[in-house]
Amino acid sequence: MNRLAACLAAAVLLAGAPPVSAQQPTPETNPAGVLFWAPADRERAFRTMDTIMPHAPVRRGDTPVRALPPGTPIALDPTAYMQAEKVAGVLVIQDGRIRLERYGLGIGPQNHWVSFSMTKSLTSTLVGTALKSGAIGSLEDPVTRYLPGLAGGGYDGVTVRQLLTMTSGVAWDEDYSDPNSDVARFLQEPAFDGRDPVVTYMARLPRAHPPGAHWNYSTGETNLIGTLVAAAERRPLAQLLSERLWSRAGMQADAFWALDQGGREMGGCCVSATLRDWGRIGLMALDGGELGGERIVPDDWFAQAVTKQAETGDPGEGYGFQWWTQDDGIFAAYGIFGQTIRVDPERRLVIVLLSAWPEATGRAHSAARRAFIRQVVEAVDAAPQT
Repeated sequence: MNRLAACLAAAVLLAGAPPVSAQQPTPETNPAGVLFWAPADRERAFRTMDTIMPHAPVRRGDTPVRALPPGTPIALDPTAYMQAEKVAGVLVIQDGRIRLERYGLGIGPQNHWVSFSMTKSLTSTLVGTALKSGAIGSLEDPVTRYLPGLAGGGYDGVTVRQLLTMTSGVAWDEDYSDPNSDVARFLQEPAFDGRDPVVTYMARLPRAHPPGAHWNYSTGETNLIGTLVAAAERRPLAQLLSERLWSRAGMQADAFWALDQGGREMGGCCVSATLRDWGRIGLMALDGGELGGERIVPDDWFAQAVTKQAETGDPGEGYGFQWWTQDDGIFAAYGIFGQTIRVDPERRLVIVLLSAWPEATGRAHSAARRAFIRQVVEAVDAAPQT
């Protein structure tokens, strides 16, 4: 499975099975049917997801907002790309200064936009903070130490590291076109007797490969990561994200995290935040998790998280700790419909794209994004900061 196809997994967190009615769903009639909404409905809903489905707030606290002063503008007009690819926001930050910022699809600097699978990289960072706090002892710990409900099944002998890198070896069907696939069914698992329905579903899955031997993109496993962190820290993910990152990174606004059928934050999907705050996430990763003069993760965390830990089958690319990696040192968080945080350490460059592509994924859309990013990099290189 390639990177773009894999990112569609986050959509299924909201989509479930295809609607049985011939009538096209809307955000109001079927909040879970994001894959089937009309494009205009998606453009509207992506900026108001917290009013469409249950969310938990991620508080920014009272920390002063991290300034993002203007830098030297780059000679690039993104209008054509934004119109063609239904882009809601473009942000280019170099050395902490904004070199390009543009909005579309009815949003502005104060509006939130849903991230889909970009959230996976936030959940990964919370694992790092749990290692630093001591709530998680080691990445080599068995996941069943923290999630005993998984014991006796495919996750026996699987480590936290293998969960992070999606190399557990547990069978998982990520076919989002099939309503009977795991990714379409696991968030339909009923919640009862206080049990976590995601753990209940995942515990039934068999093993397909030895742990650590095979990479397989699994949105269910990212939700397990979130459940594991919350269990280890004994606090909800939204509270942890606020305490560890959002309240310390100089964010301009609270964020919102979508909840699953058990009322828990979905580790693999759907934090909503402003364009500039997504840029601040990129800066946090660029700085190795250092916020306010203190690193929120172990010193070597990002050195591991954003470098290849598993082969994905794409030449020159790989998968780290819930970050997509390139062999040249560039790394990224991606979500369906064109959500992007791309970090270029050599150039000290962060590029954020928030979008509502007409389709969740597609070769033409990904090619257009690559071409636009090349234009940004060329413009940055042609006009250094002054």
